[in-house]
Amino acid sequence: MRRTRRLLLPLYLMLGACMPVSQSDTPTRSATTVDTGLPPMKVFSVPRPQAPVASNSDMARDFLDLAFTLESGRTLSMLTRFEGPISVNVAGSPPPSLGPDLTRLLHRLRNEAGININLTNSANANITIQAVTRADIRKYLPQAACFVVPNVSTLQEYKAHRRTRKTSWSQLTKRNKLAIFIPNDSSAQEVRDCLHEELAQALGPLNDLYRLPDSVFNDDNVHTVLTGYDMTILRIYYDPSLRNGMTRSQVADRLPAILAKVNPRGQGKPARRLNKTPRVWIDAVQTALGPGANPAQRRAAATEALQVAKAMGWSDHRLAFSHYAMGRLLQAVDPEAAQDHFVLSQRHFGTGPDTALHRSYVASQLSAYAISAGRGEDALYLLTPHLDTAMRHENAALLATLMMLRAEALEMTGRTTEGRQVRLDSLGWARYGFGSDWAVRAKLREIGSLNPQRRRIGGL
Repeated sequence: MRRTRRLLLPLYLMLGACMPVSQSDTPTRSATTVDTGLPPMKVFSVPRPQAPVASNSDMARDFLDLAFTLESGRTLSMLTRFEGPISVNVAGSPPPSLGPDLTRLLHRLRNEAGININLTNSANANITIQAVTRADIRKYLPQAACFVVPNVSTLQEYKAHRRTRKTSWSQLTKRNKLAIFIPNDSSAQEVRDCLHEELAQALGPLNDLYRLPDSVFNDDNVHTVLTGYDMTILRIYYDPSLRNGMTRSQVADRLPAILAKVNPRGQGKPARRLNKTPRVWIDAVQTALGPGANPAQRRAAATEALQVAKAMGWSDHRLAFSHYAMGRLLQAVDPEAAQDHFVLSQRHFGTGPDTALHRSYVASQLSAYAISAGRGEDALYLLTPHLDTAMRHENAALLATLMMLRAEALEMTGRTTEGRQVRLDSLGWARYGFGSDWAVRAKLREIGSLNPQRRRIGGL
């Protein structure tokens, strides 16, 4: 089962924690009505994915671990996928944003992953996307916001066959019919993120790997729309030289030729060969950033995660993430120490394109500290490089947050008119990212409260 989750790298400066994980084999995404009184919601237009930066040697290893293992650790004996054209039907009560976002996603899957997938009005579609309420979803998986199940089309069917061989991923020999259950009462971004994550799993890998920095197939949930790396993995999945029923070794034999064809840039890249992520580190991160633990237990778990990362000799994004988690949990009790961990996190995330989005999240934290200290110019310096990153990765909630922070920094440095315009521009993205008017206004108040000038005059 895919871990039930929110953002481990949160969109909120001082708020937001990930959801816990239950170990089973049902892929899920963890959960978040748009009113009036704010500017219209903005939407993304032309996708801007980047080609993967991984070596083909690493991608071959990643593909095998993604395709032949469930997140629970259970191994799969054979490759399963759809054969032939794939039809997708939308049922239930979809929100207005679902149609355009699904159309864009299917276009990307056809063009970037080479998958023959199209919408249909037929109730006998291969994949049925059921738009239901969050309450309906949580009747079956209380900590999930969305999930995908094989061999059913409705929640009623799922209820009837839950915990049977029919809905077991490990019992599949091929994929014919699947249902994706997504919320129709969440923000547009949450609905879209569910579409990307669950449709990718309906089509391909069922596992997540923390060692992947540039992928939706990672439980840190930094990436919420399919990346260039993810599309390459899916293109491999549907390469004509692979077929249902192939074993791990049979697929491994064909991967070098497939990768040379679909990712020629990776042929000459040296392999990083990142070691596997131990269960103790994963458990510590989940305890630190998930529910069910008190603050002292969370901090102890974050300390353990950092100790494990150092003991493993990591110098990659997982060490950076460990510092980030430590910073998150120290904010309320030791802000200076928290800031030190964010600085270390930013340093260890490096400068590569595969961790650019990670650095944007950390920059939001560091710029918040700068604004709170009255250092507007420093905040602008920290924020400016990351606005385009958030836009390129289609993360409206992060983009709105960065823009609101920038607006405060601009006003602090005397650029009041420009700051007001940036704040106004942020609201359309906030409506897509956060949803309801009250959530957008709460974000404005939260960020406005960081500004010492506003605190002196009584807020926004």
